[in-house]
Amino acid sequence: MISSNLSNETKNKNWINKTRILIVASRGVSHQERHLVNDLISLIPNSKKECKIERDIASEELNNICYMHSCKFCIYFEHRKRELVMWIFRSPGGPLAKFSVTNIHALNEIKLIGNCIKYSRPLLSFDKSFEESPHLLLLKELFTQCFNSPRGHPKTRPFYDHQICFYNINNQIFIRVYQILNEIKEKFTNQDQESKIQLLEIGPRFSLKLIRIFADSLGGKTLYLNKDYVAPGVIIKRKADNFKKRQMKEQSEKIELQNKLDNMQDINQKWLNE
Repeated sequence: MISSNLSNETKNKNWINKTRILIVASRGVSHQERHLVNDLISLIPNSKKECKIERDIASEELNNICYMHSCKFCIYFEHRKRELVMWIFRSPGGPLAKFSVTNIHALNEIKLIGNCIKYSRPLLSFDKSFEESPHLLLLKELFTQCFNSPRGHPKTRPFYDHQICFYNINNQIFIRVYQILNEIKEKFTNQDQESKIQLLEIGPRFSLKLIRIFADSLGGKTLYLNKDYVAPGVIIKRKADNFKKRQMKEQSEKIELQNKLDNMQDINQKWLNE
């Protein structure tokens, strides 16, 4: 009992960064999106779970919920008609980044050979593009604060055995989780060679397309707007308009061809009468 109390005291002394992350989804999410939310909760030890909330009151109540749970950051999944939107923001001062979530593959869908201990600390890896522009530097800081496990947290394990990678390819951020595996020995030592270390994918996997960055926690001034982003509703409307144009063109061509045939028949009839 005395040794356990001493270990808890030493843990609490080392636990300086007491940042908590609230993870919540809106009502109406699909089973695949719900599994993704649960996978992120199991991946982040300092996360707090909350019941689903309505989309209409999310912009008003999220800061209050973060205050009740003593959370500085929040990851909110908003289910829309044709897409899933993820909000990442710092409460209550901001900023807020909105992403469109695509290519979702939860842990129960894909059979990957990688595995890691639950609530072990991750290594965060970002490619070079996150250092090239100011908005990507801001996103890097948000991802670091949300996905990094604080040192000395009561739930965390005091070692690293998996890696969370962020790749920015064609203005789309791909997130992958890998297990760090030693090819030769079961345990890591100081004499290990970097070339012998393997990465095995664990999951989940998904990709994010940035929509907009706001200055405040739930709106405010726009800091960055992605001009390449097009909403799915706009894409469907454009396809429908193109389909209508093709139909009208085909109809007009049919009418024009029918008129030509009628004119030819009239000319032939006049020549026979003469």
